[in-house]
Amino acid sequence: MPESVDELIALLDLEQTGEATFLGQDDDQEGRMFQRVFGGQVLAQALTAGYRTVPAGRVAHSLGAYFLRPGAPGVPITYSVEKTRDGGSFSARRVVAAQDGRVIFSMVCSYHELEAGLDHADQAPLGVAPPEDCPPLSEVLGARSRRAVAAWRQEWGVLETRFASDTSVATAAAHADADMKVWVRAESALPDDPQIHQAVLAYASDLTLLAVSTVPHPVEFGGPNMQVASINHSMWFHRPARADQWLLYDQVSPSASAGLGFSFGRLFADGRLAASCAQEGLIRIVDPSSS
Repeated sequence: MPESVDELIALLDLEQTGEATFLGQDDDQEGRMFQRVFGGQVLAQALTAGYRTVPAGRVAHSLGAYFLRPGAPGVPITYSVEKTRDGGSFSARRVVAAQDGRVIFSMVCSYHELEAGLDHADQAPLGVAPPEDCPPLSEVLGARSRRAVAAWRQEWGVLETRFASDTSVATAAAHADADMKVWVRAESALPDDPQIHQAVLAYASDLTLLAVSTVPHPVEFGGPNMQVASINHSMWFHRPARADQWLLYDQVSPSASAGLGFSFGRLFADGRLAASCAQEGLIRIVDPSSS
């Protein structure tokens, strides 16, 4: 992952190569946990590509994406946008991402002109410690996995994350419920552009969501005995939120079966629901000695 906000913004600054085609770069850092492009990066770049084609004033409110193949690190990604429809207040787009002519990702996204309307929202969970009282998530996972704290910290780079669940639980295997809470924000201030903040929210939404589906089980997420990969990801943007201020990411996994984990997530800003996510991914148990 990029290690600074400047590097992240550079990743989101796509090069326009045609009327509705854009080129995105990958950071290609050494030592990354998974030898593929981070799914949140592709999601954020695809959302940005779609934004480049919609009328001014329309804001993304929902997206649904499929990760079809792992992205190769360091290889530029081409984003092709299909202008499906521009209505009176909504715009629909389909975005396909490819590397070297091979499709790796597909997304549909809807954009909407902001308007007045009914307003209610779930409140943030009670009893959650503030971020300054929570340990960095890299330290928690460093103590519970074979990877060092520094490796986890490098993996997330630009995102500051703090573990807000019950730290008295010694291991994930002892935790009966499939849930996790983390505080997350960009490591430094972002520009005021709302599109950038939405893109960074999408980027962060893929950080821990799949891992929640392994919490009740005696496994090491991403360890040598497990094959993991995001398969599909949906997201709904309810209210504006700054991605450089603390957001509480409340995540639960209602089901895991047949090698697939399913999770929901809610992102709260100042106690108000800002975005919701759902993800299904591969959590396959493997025998490393057989490979």
